[in-house]
Amino acid sequence: MRRRQFVGILGGMAVGFPSWGQAQQPATPVVGFVNTASPDTTFLGSYLDAFKKGLAQGGFIEGRNVAIEYRWAHGQYDQLPVLATDLVRRKVAVIVSSGGAATAKAVKEATATIPIVFISGGDPVKYGLVDRLNRPQGNLTGVTPFINVLGAKRLEFLREFVPAATEVALLLNPKHPESDTTINDVSLAARASGQRIHVFRASDAAEIDTAFTAIAQNKIGALIVSTDPILTIHRDQLLILPARYKLPAIYDLREYAATGGLMSYGDSITESYRQVGTYTARILKGEAPANLPIVQPTKFEFVINLKTAKALGLDVPPKLLALADEVIE
Repeated sequence: MRRRQFVGILGGMAVGFPSWGQAQQPATPVVGFVNTASPDTTFLGSYLDAFKKGLAQGGFIEGRNVAIEYRWAHGQYDQLPVLATDLVRRKVAVIVSSGGAATAKAVKEATATIPIVFISGGDPVKYGLVDRLNRPQGNLTGVTPFINVLGAKRLEFLREFVPAATEVALLLNPKHPESDTTINDVSLAARASGQRIHVFRASDAAEIDTAFTAIAQNKIGALIVSTDPILTIHRDQLLILPARYKLPAIYDLREYAATGGLMSYGDSITESYRQVGTYTARILKGEAPANLPIVQPTKFEFVINLKTAKALGLDVPPKLLALADEVIE
């Protein structure tokens, strides 16, 4: 069962501004697309499809009347400035920044003139990407699902599901710019509820294995997997290890729960990518980024996988079943 509600745009109406998207553009405009992860990362295929759907809804189809130059950091944050500079040299019409605030910051530092459409789970004002949400100013606009700031709510769902788990692991990538904020938010929520958070840091497959070994040795009863594009590269590992150690876990993306994770809570990233495509098309038609309000979520998806709950020997509390937007059987 599923109840959908798409993200909405906060702010006023967009206004045409031909100098951004149309002045001195080639017959076939080129869009630069830069991402922190790798092109074969699980989930990214569906996100790219959603981005292209948004472009198509705006009248642009890859290979027909728009070209896309893809750049991938393969999990290496230090490559982001290099990739961004390369796209600027390529003189693309628009740069799409995906994979977090670090990508958007690298692209912003590379150009103050080429329009940028970003998708970032953190607060774009806090990170200095834009001055405000309703009229962002400058050459940036985009979508901010705020998935990085939902750790406390995920902890709440875990507590409802596994009330005996007073010791909870938080797995995160220490290189992620939101890592300290995530630790503080989850730790504060844990103290208020009488729980204790154990922080485990991992940036690659070997470190993830080490973290899960330590989680098992410390007999920790539940797990929060933090939002991070680098961790998403290791999606299969982050599903297999909780199952192996019989560890109830909650994730940020619906796709985790849909493919075997116990629970997920966050915005629809697929819809966010579609909106990025829509904004990219509007800029290609001539609208200014400054006149396109930052898109924020109006609804978050809470997903439960009943099959996984059964495999873990857990009964789903009726309260959580009633709150779930989707229950996978």
